[in-house]
Order: sequence, then structure tokens, then C-alpha cells
Amino acid sequence: MHRTQHGHDGHAYDEHAHDDHAHEPPYDEPDEPYLPGTRPRARPRRRRTLALTAAVLVALAVLPVAVDRVVTARIESRTSKAFQQGMGTPEVPEVEVRGFPVVTQAASGTLRRVDITAHDIPAHGSARPLPVSELSLRLDGLTKADDDSEARARSARASAFLSYPDVSGALGPEISQGDRPGRVSAVVLLPLGQEVTVTATVSAVSGNRIALGDFEVTGGSLPAAGGAILDRIFARPIRLRNIPDGLQLRSVTTTADGLNAEFTGRSVTFRPEEA
Repeated sequence: MHRTQHGHDGHAYDEHAHDDHAHEPPYDEPDEPYLPGTRPRARPRRRRTLALTAAVLVALAVLPVAVDRVVTARIESRTSKAFQQGMGTPEVPEVEVRGFPVVTQAASGTLRRVDITAHDIPAHGSARPLPVSELSLRLDGLTKADDDSEARARSARASAFLSYPDVSGALGPEISQGDRPGRVSAVVLLPLGQEVTVTATVSAVSGNRIALGDFEVTGGSLPAAGGAILDRIFARPIRLRNIPDGLQLRSVTTTADGLNAEFTGRSVTFRPEEA
């Protein structure tokens, strides 16, 4: 039975009335309550241990890579300086050692692959020097002598770029790209101030030499003695100097800016050219 009682103050109250806080949700303690005098839970320490372990594992994984990069940079620097001294280039060549890890390659004494790009390689000891404007080398199986006097590649491929101004300086006449692929144009000065323009084929011949032949007159008039003049200028092929021993010229192609010469070779040796 529902009863209403009166309090001492004379007011009526319902004995079944609910307290305003009767159905509030229970107090939810925080995950990590701070209670003075109690020991903290072990979860933060465990998290710190896991983080430290992960950091150590990352360091162990990164350390070999960092060490390998240091060794690689040192080898590339020494190789570029040695190549500069041997080839006489004004600037230090660009060197890149391929493959990972390089440390194990260096320990074995053989680098699997080394790429070298050098610029302005001079041609000494020649009456008609033809410098190499740019030489790009791919060396496979590179080893060096114990006394650092030379380096030898098991096999190599190379591409040399010869600018038309340099070719003109070696031959004499002004050389430019010809009217057809594989041909160059030459402006030849004749006696009495005359000049004639001829085109000629470009080809690779033995001894790392470039030959010009099969002349065609495309401008001016070639006198009777003109043939002898052309023979005197172009009869002797131009030899490419300062090319590492073992590289053999395979082909020559023409471009808008110069000639591209392709080389291949086995047991290619790098050392200063004998004077």
C-alpha cells in the first residue's frame, strides 16, 4: 500500500520516492587512477619496453645500410680520383658503384658493376688530337692491383661523344652533320680563296680510328687538283687517344651535335697512358 508519511516539519513525503541519483551510471574509474600510496600499474612500463625493443630492431636494420653507404662513398671517391689522374680530365668524373651490399664486394676484391662518366678527356701525343667530350663507361667485374697502379674490368661497354668543333680542330675543315644519316659535311678551303662543301661517310676502322670516305661535292666546284687535297686531309683516319686499353671501337653514328662512338671490350685496363 502506498503510504504518505509526515515528517517532523509537517511536510508529507513519499517513502517510495526515488533519489535523483539512484539511476545514475556507476562511477567509471580512469584507466590509470592516481592514488597516493599505491603502486602504478605495469602497463606503461611494458609499453616503454616494447617501444625500446622496436627502436633497437630498427637501428640494427638501418646500421648495415649506413655502413655500406659510407664504404660505397669512399670507393666512389677513390675511383673517381684515380680515373681523373689516369685520363687527365680537368674535372673529377662521376662514379657510381652498383649493387648491395658493396661491403661484401669490396671484401672479395671485385666490384660487380661500376658506372663512370667523364668529360673533356684530352688526346695527348698526337699530331691531330681529338679529345673526347664525354665518355660513359659500364665496367663489370672491376678489380685493382695491390699497388693501385691499375684497375682491370672483366668486361666493359663505353660510349664516347665527339663534338663537331673538336672533330673540326683535329681534321682542319669545318665539320657538321651531313645530309643523310652516317654522313658529315665538310667545308674545305682551296687555294686562291675558293672553298668547296663535301659530304662523306663516317665509319669505324681498326685501331680505334674514325675514317671518312665516299666524298660527294654538295657546294662549289672541285678543281682537278681538288681530289688530291681531299685525300691529303681525309686519307689518314683519326685515332681516338686516351681510350682505356682493351676497348675496341665498334661503330660511329652522327648526331646534330657530334659523333657517337660505341666501344666494347674484355679485360679492359685503366692506367695512365704512357708518354
